[in-house]
Amino acid sequence: MRARAYAKVNLGLRVAGPGPDGFHPLRGLFQSVTWADEVVLEPAEEDAITVGSGGAPADEGNLAWRALAAARSVVGAAEPMRVSLTKEIPAGAGLGGGSADAAAVLGLTGRCYGLEREILLRLAGQLGADVPFGFVGGSALVTGRGEAVEPLPAITGFALAIVVPPVELETGRVYRAWDALGEPRGPVMAAGALPPALRDYAPLGNDLYPAAVSLAPTLDEWRGELRHRWDTPVAMTGSGSGLFGFFPTRDEAAGAIEAIPVGARATAAVEPTNRGWEPIPD
Repeated sequence: MRARAYAKVNLGLRVAGPGPDGFHPLRGLFQSVTWADEVVLEPAEEDAITVGSGGAPADEGNLAWRALAAARSVVGAAEPMRVSLTKEIPAGAGLGGGSADAAAVLGLTGRCYGLEREILLRLAGQLGADVPFGFVGGSALVTGRGEAVEPLPAITGFALAIVVPPVELETGRVYRAWDALGEPRGPVMAAGALPPALRDYAPLGNDLYPAAVSLAPTLDEWRGELRHRWDTPVAMTGSGSGLFGFFPTRDEAAGAIEAIPVGARATAAVEPTNRGWEPIPD
């Protein structure tokens, strides 16, 4: 069984100070986009996970493997399986690639073992903050620790140019830096700077941006350069370091990427998609 696992972009992300459990409640406008890993789940002679490239761990620490283990524990399955990942979504970029892979594995195991959606969503919430959205996908308002996903009518009519600078940021470290900075608010984009489909959600901003820049000052240099070259606002997704700007079409987004500085770790011209993962027909 094969599936595509789609990246997510935080079009807006508001963060609150940590609660008694140490976690930061969030409120975000999340969007799945057409930048995808490929996930394969198949019987094998012994349990194994392989990762084609992209820096993801090829061991039991991989979130996709943990998703398989969680699903098998529910049904008591023990037959050996192999998870194979072909990585396109870069790690440490705020694009949720690892969570998307885990969500796709949950979806495939659900088909394999006949698990109901409610059980898969519960497992997703246990695995990580972005996994529930990766499972639901599309356009959604996400709250709590990421476990509360409220699907929204599809947000379409624009494309994104995504540029990942040569910086890799660890999510926990960014949150700790945000706490140390006194929980600052991030820069926002007003309604007039947004595509028409997003204006009802304005203003949109990312509170983790100041913390990410405190850890990697070159991130702000990249954002400033992209704003200058694109003549459009540029925002950060998640805990970074991925940066994005809005364009009317995918072709225009691709053209904008051709004009970026040398040295980006990854780039993509993408459009919104209405799912977080989808099976690939045999």
